Formats: sequence, C-alpha cells, structure tokens
Amino acid sequence: MYPELFLYVENVRARELRAEAERHRRAGPSSVVRTWETRLGWALVETGLRLVYRTARTTAN
Repeated sequence: MYPELFLYVENVRARELRAEAERHRRAGPSSVVRTWETRLGWALVETGLRLVYRTARTTAN
C-alpha cells in the first residue's frame, strides 16, 4: 500500500472513531448493554493489536 494512501485511510478511520465516541458520549448514562458493548469492543481491539504485532514479528524474522 502506498504510504500516502495508508495515512489517508488511517485519518478517515480516526475521524469515524472520534464521531462514534462523541455519539456515545452524548447518548447519556451507559446501560448494561452499552457497557458490555464497550468491553467487547476493547477486547476486539486488543486482540487485533496482538495479531498485528505477532504477524509483524514473524514477518520480520
């Protein structure tokens, strides 16, 4: 992937994540469902980061 395209895609994704966070913030007090959604979301993020790290580490060797 071209570096400029990669940065563009990352910036677009960052804007989407900020907009989603703002939407959640404005939604008011969190419910039990929203709490579990948040926990699941962070678990998926951590898993994805671990997979990326593992793939990058094995590819570098």
